[in-house]
Amino acid sequence: MSESERSARRRLALVGLGPGDPELVTAQAARVLNEVDFLLVADKTGDHPGTADLVVMREAICDRHVTGEWHLVAVPDPERDRDDPADYAGAVRDWHEARAEAWERALLEHDGDAAVLVWGDPALYDSAIRLAERIEARGVVPVEVEVVPGLSSVQLLAARHRLVLNTIGGPITITTGRRLLQDADHGDNLVVMLDGGLACLRLPDPSAWRVWWGANLGSSDEQLVAGRLDEVAGDIQARRTAAKQARGWVMDTYLLRRA
Repeated sequence: MSESERSARRRLALVGLGPGDPELVTAQAARVLNEVDFLLVADKTGDHPGTADLVVMREAICDRHVTGEWHLVAVPDPERDRDDPADYAGAVRDWHEARAEAWERALLEHDGDAAVLVWGDPALYDSAIRLAERIEARGVVPVEVEVVPGLSSVQLLAARHRLVLNTIGGPITITTGRRLLQDADHGDNLVVMLDGGLACLRLPDPSAWRVWWGANLGSSDEQLVAGRLDEVAGDIQARRTAAKQARGWVMDTYLLRRA
């Protein structure tokens, strides 16, 4: 790539903002937010009614950390098939392609460098890096992609419960609710994310597990529960339901460890 080609490429920074608390934004993330010309945020209200305050929370972060004027561009997030399609990986790939096209349109409509406001950390169960790679490969908008890490909900969960995520010398598996039941067959220490149905409640012997659970970590209505799974399952269900009713959405993660 020639120097002129490189200079013509626009900066596309994928900035991890952490789990929502403005105090948990890194100094590097704050610096990048101040360097770009506009900020991109996914607007999920079409697929998830009641999630408008996720944009508001990002605006609060910008108010806290951007010293001058800032311009936020909300990109409508394409709806996704969430009815457990037979080809799950294919459905996700199609969704990613639609999202990449939406981001690309936003970049074409605005001049200058951009930062994508990523909840948590871009490297952990987030599609921002894959979408940026698609935009880069398509070549319609020449971009130079960089990734700014953020504090993840997994790290905050451990901090809130005063946990070391791994046992002494032992491994840890980070998985999803979709895969939990099969991963629990050969794992003793699992962090579970993206579990809208609380798959842990379907484990064959809940008394064999301890759980450390957290919802809406880093927000004003954060919820925490810990204990033996069979003893605290009802409390987790009740708190999760209340948190979702209060905001219209809930983001939770938990650590399961074989007792």
